[in-house]
Amino acid sequence: MIEIKALASGSAGNCYHITDGETSLLLEAGIRYKDIQKALDFKTSDIAACLISHEHKDHSKAIKEVTAAGIDCYMSAGTAEAIGHDHHRIHRVSTQERIKIGTWDIIPFDVQHDVSEPYGFLLLNKSGAKVLFATDTYYIRYRFTGLTHIMVEANYSMDILNENIVSGRVHRAMKRRLMQSHFSLENVKEFLKANDLSKVEQIWLLHLSDTNSDEELFKREIQGLTGKMVIVP
Repeated sequence: MIEIKALASGSAGNCYHITDGETSLLLEAGIRYKDIQKALDFKTSDIAACLISHEHKDHSKAIKEVTAAGIDCYMSAGTAEAIGHDHHRIHRVSTQERIKIGTWDIIPFDVQHDVSEPYGFLLLNKSGAKVLFATDTYYIRYRFTGLTHIMVEANYSMDILNENIVSGRVHRAMKRRLMQSHFSLENVKEFLKANDLSKVEQIWLLHLSDTNSDEELFKREIQGLTGKMVIVP
């Protein structure tokens, strides 16, 4: 039984806890460590590892405290260099390199963002769970089969963004930056259409923009497209 808990999701910070009942992981550490502890009722001793997608603070803010707590952190070499925290708990892994953490096999893969070497992660366990985690990317070039859980960014809607630009609420320059760094609702739809959803149990929409998204609209449209349970934390 896969249990996912969003501790934070959005530009203010990102952190998720996932467990298969045997091995617990953190996905991202973009909030204060004491807030991670509090959100998990201070039950952090069983966290086996933390996966970091890239160096932006809203994904890596607590890296020093997490490593100090004895939690191994996995990321690309580019992300580790950009973070600049030299610690024996920092593990540099290559794209497509399968790593084993407890009951999970984890395969990092490259994504597209305006940072050093961003990763998404595919998590597989012995019970057949297959979890995709991909955030802060404007495109995912890989296709996946047999996914059971999808955790994917849905940062903005192009329609809402255009309306905000016309109204002056968002500067026009922001559009180009978003299109080259974040996943839109429209791109999420195309990604889901291109992948095998036959075994998907849950779709998590992550990292919604405070300004350029609509939680209820996003949830309704993805549910209508896929017929799957959609969760927007």
